[in-house]
Amino acid sequence: MRFVTALHERPRGRVEIQLDGAPWRLVPADAVVRSGLSVGRALDRETARTLGRELRRAQALAHAARALRPRDRSRRALDERLANAGIRADAREEALGTLERVGLVDDARVAAQRAEALAERGYGDAAIRHDLEREGLAGELVEEALAGLEPERERVRPLVERRGADARTARWLAGRGFEAATIEEALGLFADEG
Repeated sequence: MRFVTALHERPRGRVEIQLDGAPWRLVPADAVVRSGLSVGRALDRETARTLGRELRRAQALAHAARALRPRDRSRRALDERLANAGIRADAREEALGTLERVGLVDDARVAAQRAEALAERGYGDAAIRHDLEREGLAGELVEEALAGLEPERERVRPLVERRGADARTARWLAGRGFEAATIEEALGLFADEG
């Protein structure tokens, strides 16, 4: 049986583990703490399993944190990224749970922010709904996000004013997910003014 003879702190939250006087591994400090490693402790089968589990959890958290740097992601989208990276289901679930508890993963926030961003870029409710559902957000969160937006009929007016009230604009608006009745109403308002 091998014994932990030294634990040396290294940069970036890492710890070098020495077994029987020889360097063995460089691992995240929290994995060392959570697995209960200490100088003089035997690295028996149970301790090695616990350390392996903690290393998988740390890997999942690190990968998830990197995926969240550029933008918020839904729980499902983040889970898919972790699965594609080869992270086991138990480690993914624990990492996602941790990130939800600390507020880094919040599907309601993702839905509201994404809906607002798409609305500002000139998309209608149908396109926004489709995008949010594709992201893996629950139906009730999608509906809440849409309800929080300025009504579609208000959002379409500046677009029609800028592009003109013609058939090309109508096709463009339909392609951006605006409802037919909303398009007809907006084009009719501007046609009446002209």
